[in-house]
Amino acid sequence: MPYYWRLSGFYFFYFGLLGTLVPYWSLYLKDLGFRAAAIGALMAIPQLTKIGAPNLWGWLADRSGQRLRIIRAGNLLAAIVFLPVFWVDTFWSMAALLVSFSFFWNAVLAQFEVLTLQSLGRQSHRYSHVRLWGSVGFIVAVLVLGEVLDRVGTGVLPWVLSGLLWLLWLGTLTLPAGNAPRAQAEGQGESVWQILCRPAVSLFLVAAFLMQLSHGPYYTFYSIYLEALGFSKFIVGLLWSLGVVAEVGLFLIMHRLLARFHIPWLLVASLLLASLRWLMIGVAGDSLWLLALAQLLHAASFGSFHAASIAWVHRQFGDALAGQGQALYSSLGFGAGWAAGAGLSGLLWEQWGVLLFFVASLVAAVAASLLIVGGATRSPR
Repeated sequence: MPYYWRLSGFYFFYFGLLGTLVPYWSLYLKDLGFRAAAIGALMAIPQLTKIGAPNLWGWLADRSGQRLRIIRAGNLLAAIVFLPVFWVDTFWSMAALLVSFSFFWNAVLAQFEVLTLQSLGRQSHRYSHVRLWGSVGFIVAVLVLGEVLDRVGTGVLPWVLSGLLWLLWLGTLTLPAGNAPRAQAEGQGESVWQILCRPAVSLFLVAAFLMQLSHGPYYTFYSIYLEALGFSKFIVGLLWSLGVVAEVGLFLIMHRLLARFHIPWLLVASLLLASLRWLMIGVAGDSLWLLALAQLLHAASFGSFHAASIAWVHRQFGDALAGQGQALYSSLGFGAGWAAGAGLSGLLWEQWGVLLFFVASLVAAVAASLLIVGGATRSPR
């Protein structure tokens, strides 16, 4: 497989950074004295910028053909603007830092997904074998940091995040340029808008939004919830890692599932299993074995849904519009959906608490129903 380790290394560090930010940044903000509503708002900011930023960078990459330069520039600028984090301790200054950092950081992943598929060429069905190293990076980050934070506290997090951003930028210097297709001639082929008007495409994007919306209580307050139940940060990290281990196992066999099953049905199954996962967390209480069982369903709520989505978007938008297609999926799912979930969870957590996981279960079930009732599962594509 061409460029396997260079592509895999980027995923390792990118998701190692995410494995630092998502489980533990809310704990850092809590230690700085922020309340639940402020934490929810701040955790939503990187996802809010993902609504617009990936589309801008995707359009630019498709038009210019300079996808690798955009990835490198996005990483470098994100590392630079994150440096003031060591002095930031008020809500508005933290919000400004997260807006500027995430605007550039969110330029990266959607375009790197396209670069990976282009670099793999005829072996693009092996995408999940490259992507699994991102899951490994996430696991390493949450396990190591869980132990470190128990010993030295959350004050080390800004140093870890800054270091990972610079390592990530150095990694972009080794990446292949990919095999960019020539831009479409004016008036030839379908436009992005024409593709979006397909019922199957619009339903998928709504489902992607709802899937990430359902993750809101998990991504924002799961660690805080576990701490309140009396679990150590190491156990918190262990539970996060268990979910990603399941995700790695899924990625190893995903190419077979994609070859055997219709992609929209894989998406429906993922949504239904996500609904079951949030329901299990809601009823688990301090039952470690039930929480662990729920974490294994991360293989579906993220792993199979994401891998199937990447393949499906690639088929729908083709090579010429690949950057904008992946950017739309990133914006509406991981951007708008995650931001809405984080923001609403922040507003409601102090009043509703664990009940939000039951709401999340309902949201994921509604998304699955939309794909079935709306006919997306009958799409021939």
